[in-house]
Amino acid sequence: MPNFLPINTILVPQGAEYKAVCRGLSGVAGSIPTVVAIPVGMKPLLKYLEQGKFLAPKSRVLIMGICGSLSDRYTVGDIVLYEDCVYQGKRLECDRTFTAQLHSALSTDVINRVSSPSPPNLVKSLTSDRLIWSAVEKRRLGEMAADVVDMEGFTALEFFNAAGVTVAMLRVVSDDCQHDIPDLTPAINSDGSLNPLPLAMGMLRQPFAATRLIRGSLTALKVLKQVTNRLFSGNKLE
Repeated sequence: MPNFLPINTILVPQGAEYKAVCRGLSGVAGSIPTVVAIPVGMKPLLKYLEQGKFLAPKSRVLIMGICGSLSDRYTVGDIVLYEDCVYQGKRLECDRTFTAQLHSALSTDVINRVSSPSPPNLVKSLTSDRLIWSAVEKRRLGEMAADVVDMEGFTALEFFNAAGVTVAMLRVVSDDCQHDIPDLTPAINSDGSLNPLPLAMGMLRQPFAATRLIRGSLTALKVLKQVTNRLFSGNKLE
């Protein structure tokens, strides 16, 4: 069932998330979408999209990656499909038909394959203009009727809605709401790339949180690779 929807383009944050999606598509026969690595964060992403001009109206774009949980209901490795994105009280919906098609396809696939991860969860997402690293803040934000958080969703949805581009968002939870992760804010450059030295220093300052983040990220990236493969290949998962 290669590219059954069809999906024209996958956007995924640069680095490990981009690599996981590309690995999921490697070896898939037939038509596959273009995969584009995007910068991390709202402002860098908007600047990138405004310069891009790589999408035509009526395209179908799938945004993929990892996210943080704001609710006890969602834990590391859970697959989530966004119903909407909220930022500073403003709410935008993902395309309902596109999202329903993805949910149906992945749910059917799970039923047919015992080894597959769980079916995707339909969630409400919050977009943040900074890294949410504190468990206390995660739980507080979760009380505002959001299930997960990332740093790109609302920006992408606002931009593509204005351009007449159909968007769905599929992510995998990499950290729960019960534990802190390292505050890696200083490691995110103004262009949305990661600076290795501040990243390493942030990890060293909080070794237990860093270990938890690394384990969670590796789990989420493995699932991200698997779910990408499931969408575009009939091959049995490893």
